Amino acid sequence: MRNLTTKGLEAASYELGRPMSEMGSTARGAGSSGASHPMSVNETVIALLRPKPDLRLLTREPAEAKAAAQAAVDASAGVGTIASYATEVPLPGTWGAPGKGGAQADIVLNAPQDGIPLLFIEVDNCHETAEEIAAKLLKYSRFFKRQIKDTDGKDKPMWRTRWMARVAEYGEAPPPPVLIVFNHLGARDPNRTVPRLRELTYPLWAGEPADGYSSYDRKIPIAATGLRNLREHGPTGPAFLRFGRTHMQPLRHAIGNPRRDADLARWAERARAQQAQYQEQLRRAAEQKKAEREAARPVCASCGTKFDDDGWDSPTLCEPCEAKAAGAADRAERDRLEAEVAATAEKAGGWLSRFRPGQAP
Repeated sequence: MRNLTTKGLEAASYELGRPMSEMGSTARGAGSSGASHPMSVNETVIALLRPKPDLRLLTREPAEAKAAAQAAVDASAGVGTIASYATEVPLPGTWGAPGKGGAQADIVLNAPQDGIPLLFIEVDNCHETAEEIAAKLLKYSRFFKRQIKDTDGKDKPMWRTRWMARVAEYGEAPPPPVLIVFNHLGARDPNRTVPRLRELTYPLWAGEPADGYSSYDRKIPIAATGLRNLREHGPTGPAFLRFGRTHMQPLRHAIGNPRRDADLARWAERARAQQAQYQEQLRRAAEQKKAEREAARPVCASCGTKFDDDGWDSPTLCEPCEAKAAGAADRAERDRLEAEVAATAEKAGGWLSRFRPGQAP
């Protein structure tokens, strides 16, 4: 672990391949305060990331260390890589002039490869009241609503100019989700804080009834979990409570809308089935039309061969039979002409015999 000094930030920037501007700030007063909140943030990242140790590097370690490493390897998978997480991220009024009064995310998770395109995370050590946390969520709401002109000259939500997330679909455009992680170090009981927080922030997250699911257009998906549950179950386990729901879910389901997804999947399946049925009807109609055309296709009057499309308008005979008929007609005409010539010659011979010398007229 590196000290969060300027040199430490430079080293971490090199390791992560990030510019210094994205590395956060140096620790101030961490030693005197015990840095409980930064450590809780770190533990939250580790609980979500669930890094897998390389067992080949532990051949000389004690049996207890090997067992702990093996347990980490066998545990459920985490979300993203270390580069997917950013901490102490300001959510300002403008990118150029952050100003005061804006929200600051403890963690921003960007892991689209694991189905978590964008997630903002607040970590609470149970020192804050529900009202204080609600005020933070209200700042998130204001930030998500801010619009600026993008490079194409069109207005766009400010957060979309920095992070990628799913675009509006099927008439819904929900902002990115916010996850609240409670680390029970302080005196406040999260089991009491969450119901009050849910009540205070109702306008921010409450959906509208739809066909078998809730629509969350322009509503913030807000979920809560405890750090202990997060460590135990990981992001793929039932450790997250979505505001407005009554049961624990895996992270992807808690910040998503599985009922809506299932309904849309059924709708898409019905649409595919209808399209397939329509295409089958077209295919059968085309085959029937082809069969009717074949049945009506004319045939040669001589040999019975069906005409092709080019010869569809032929009167009665195919080309070979037409050629044969033409040859027969030519021969008949030659025979007729030859017969006429022969008859004419025979007549001429009879007339000429009358005028031979020595014969009486």
